[in-house]
Amino acid sequence: MRIWVARPEPGAGRTGERLRALGHQPLVAPVLMVRPTGAALPAEAPDAILLTSANAVAALRGAAGRLRGRPVFAVGARTAALAQAAGLGPVTDAGGDAADLVRVVRARLAPGRRLLHVAGAERKAEPAASLRAAGYDLAIVVAYAAEPVAALPGPVADALRAGGLDAALHYSRRSAAVAAERADAAGLGGAFGALKHYCLSADVAVALEAAGIAAHFVPARPREEDLLAGLATVF
Repeated sequence: MRIWVARPEPGAGRTGERLRALGHQPLVAPVLMVRPTGAALPAEAPDAILLTSANAVAALRGAAGRLRGRPVFAVGARTAALAQAAGLGPVTDAGGDAADLVRVVRARLAPGRRLLHVAGAERKAEPAASLRAAGYDLAIVVAYAAEPVAALPGPVADALRAGGLDAALHYSRRSAAVAAERADAAGLGGAFGALKHYCLSADVAVALEAAGIAAHFVPARPREEDLLAGLATVF
């Protein structure tokens, strides 16, 4: 299939390589650009660190020495692997989403412990809301921001006009929303809606549903392996 990968870099390029290996034709054209904010970390090291995106790891590399030995709880395998490679940890992979992260933290740490969530400017209420309600002392450092592109990427616009795309992969609610908005603004909302839309989770699919577009496939678990496996599913 000819598939648009709209997620930000560096994940977009990696996904494109995986799609090629599976025999697909990826069009890598992100609609969000991730920028570091330069925000400083707290002077006092926390009892544990929470990572809900691989983009957060870069903000911790310079502090890996003083954070060494502090437990790191990562939302998924990719984030966990990057944290380990950066010299952080011990690292625990929560293996899912924010709810899984909350469950793992509550199983490993007693309430009252100081947690540091290294997050993006556009973030959801979880896991912070549940952990604070459970009695944890949680601080948030906004380490990066994802800025939307001003217009639909030219190669995507050309492909949509020519009928040169079959599907699109969506990894976050925000990137899915921006993709739909930019396609509509370019007068290509109909062509975009006609694609097969593969969403990492039901939460991601919400953005498309708001635009009147049905998701073609949503995996049972929010993992790239499961999402890409869905490309072979016939409906």
